[in-house]
Amino acid sequence: MTSSSRDSSIKDGLDTAIDWLKWLVTTETFLYVVKRLLQGLLTLLLASALSFLIIQFAPGDYLDTLKQNPKISPERIEELRQQFGLDKPALLQYWLWLKQVVTKGDFGTSFVYFRPVSSLLWERIKATLLLAIASTIVTWAIAIPLGIIGAVNQNRWLDQFLRVISYAGQALPSLIMSLLLLSFAQYTSPLFPVGNMTSINFTDLSLLGQLLDIGWHMILPTIALSFSGFAGLQRITRGEMLDVLRQDYIQTARAKGLPDDRVIYVHALRNAINPLITLLGFEFAGLLSGAFIAENFFNWPGLGRLILQAVTAQDIYLVMASLMMGAMMLILGNLLADLLLKAVDPRIRLKDLK
Repeated sequence: MTSSSRDSSIKDGLDTAIDWLKWLVTTETFLYVVKRLLQGLLTLLLASALSFLIIQFAPGDYLDTLKQNPKISPERIEELRQQFGLDKPALLQYWLWLKQVVTKGDFGTSFVYFRPVSSLLWERIKATLLLAIASTIVTWAIAIPLGIIGAVNQNRWLDQFLRVISYAGQALPSLIMSLLLLSFAQYTSPLFPVGNMTSINFTDLSLLGQLLDIGWHMILPTIALSFSGFAGLQRITRGEMLDVLRQDYIQTARAKGLPDDRVIYVHALRNAINPLITLLGFEFAGLLSGAFIAENFFNWPGLGRLILQAVTAQDIYLVMASLMMGAMMLILGNLLADLLLKAVDPRIRLKDLK
C-alpha cells in the first residue's frame, strides 16, 4: 500500500468515526442520558447536604463514646477531634468533605476503622451485590410465571392457591422470614450453614468447590430476601396480565385462531411488561439496602452490618458515603428503567418520561 492510499484510508476512517460520533451525540437516547446524569449530579449534591444536616442533628458525636473509656486521655480525644476535623464548624466540615470527594474521589477516613471509606465499602459491596442480585433473579424467575399462571386461570383453584401464597408472602416481611429460617437452620443443622459466606476450609477447595460453597451459604438469606418480594411482584404481574387479557385486540387475536401460548406470551405479556420494568428500576435502586436485615440475621459480611455499625458509632463519613451510594443507585435505577422501557416499546419517547 502506497503512502497516499494509506493516508486516504486513514482519512476515510477518521471521517467515518467523526460522522458516527456526531450521530451519537445528537440521538434522543444520548441527549436524554446526559440530561438525566446532569440532573443526577444536582440530586446527589442536594442529598449529600440534606444527609449531612440530618446527621448533625443527632446528639453528640463519635468521640463521646471514647470519653467514657478511662484509658483514653482528654489530650488524645482532642487530638482525634482535630484529626477528624470535628473541631471545625459543621458547614466547613461539609465543604471540606465535598471538595475532596469532587477533586480526589476521597470520601474521607472512617472514625472506627481508621481506613479510607472507599476501601471499606469496596470490600463489602461485592458480598451485598452478590446476595441482592441472586435474590432479584430468584424473585423474578418465580413471580413472573406464577403471576401469568394466576391470570390465565383466573378464579380457578390454582389461581386461588397462588393468591393465598402471595398473601402469606406479603404478611411475612424479611424480618419474620429470617427468624423462621434461622429456626429451621437450627433444627436441620448442619444441613444449611448460617454465618459468614464461606466455610472454614474454603481456601482448600477447588474453584468449583468454592463456588458451590458460597452458593450453599447463600440459600437461606436469598430465600429470606426473595419471599416477600416475589409475593408482591406476583400480584402485580397477575393484575397487569388480567388488564391486558381483557383488551379487545387480545380477544381478536384469539378469534383469529392464534395459539393461546402466542397470545399470552407474545401479545399480552409484551404489553403488560412495562409497569414491571419500571418496578425493576426501583428494585435496582434498593439492591444495597434490601439485604440489610438478612445480612444482620445471617451474619453475611456485606454493607448492611457495616452501615449499622457506622450509624451506631456516628461514623459520619462512612454514613455519608453509604447514603450517596444509595442515592446514586436510585438515579441509575430510574435511568435504567426508562431505557429498558424504550427498548421494549419503541413507541415510547424518552422526552415524555418524567
